[in-house]
Amino acid sequence: MKKGNGSWVFPNQPTILTTGVVGGPFEKNGLLKDDFDFFYNDLWMGQKSYENAHRVLIEDAVQTALQKKKISPQQVQFFLSGDLINQITPSSFAARSIGIPYIGLFGACSTSMEGLALSAMIINGGGADYVVTGAASHNAAVEKQFRYPTEYGSQKPPTAQWTVTGAGYALIGTREQEVNPAPRIISATIGKVLDLGLKDPFNMGGAMAPAAVETITQHLEDLNIEPSYYDLIVTGDLGTIGRNVALELFDQRKIAIDKSMFQDCGLMIYRDGQPVQAGGSGAGCSATVLYGHLLNQMKGGTYKRILVVATGALLSPLTFQQNESIPCIAHAVAIEWI
Repeated sequence: MKKGNGSWVFPNQPTILTTGVVGGPFEKNGLLKDDFDFFYNDLWMGQKSYENAHRVLIEDAVQTALQKKKISPQQVQFFLSGDLINQITPSSFAARSIGIPYIGLFGACSTSMEGLALSAMIINGGGADYVVTGAASHNAAVEKQFRYPTEYGSQKPPTAQWTVTGAGYALIGTREQEVNPAPRIISATIGKVLDLGLKDPFNMGGAMAPAAVETITQHLEDLNIEPSYYDLIVTGDLGTIGRNVALELFDQRKIAIDKSMFQDCGLMIYRDGQPVQAGGSGAGCSATVLYGHLLNQMKGGTYKRILVVATGALLSPLTFQQNESIPCIAHAVAIEWI
């Protein structure tokens, strides 16, 4: 299964069986609104705090994925989840009610592909029949923690990005559980932490771009393939700034990558005119776009092979206050419609 210095190849082709994708009111007006299962009309979602609303997003997305396959939580061996809130409490509190053996993950906005890679490894090795994995974010809860309360009304620079309110979760199983053409998990590359000394929490895309390029480069080297092998290489949430930086870094490395097939979830999820500055971000960004839009595109025949590279900035409010720079990471998962 090990391939090269940082990759796994999954010969048993673990399969994405079903997904659940839930969004907030801002995402309901976005470009990919038709690819969500349902939306909430306000950020409170019937709860007394944004953090509890964050938990509800996760619970609803997981329940939706399970209901589509008509299986109970008792039939699932593991639940892998993460988010951006301190001690990943929304995921942990959701795990309390979901009742599936739980592995909490933190990779910041890279958590969605961290969880998918680990779930594929578990299924590929026979460690489970079913695994549920995904990630979520809530705009108001994340903004309150990492920057300023939204009520403060602080002005953000053009490099800032909009945290997605959404949860994307998938039920992962064996190839035999879905014999028809389906999204199979073919390989994954685990990234290294990179830190180029950037300290601006309002420029996450620029900080994360080198990690994305490093992981994609490692993936191509480990599997001995060219970028053109994929119909689409999509990053998690580099936004406008990070995508442009990544393209420059590819040029420096002399890696020929077609700009039209190198896209970003944070630039896909919202429509023109929504005030998102440099694009979308958050742990729920790549999770909702992959488990909603991209899988629908694969089912419709638009893509056969995609590489999803979720990126994460591993800072905290404390490290920012202590004037630390921002370490970043990216994890890549290859999915093919077979």
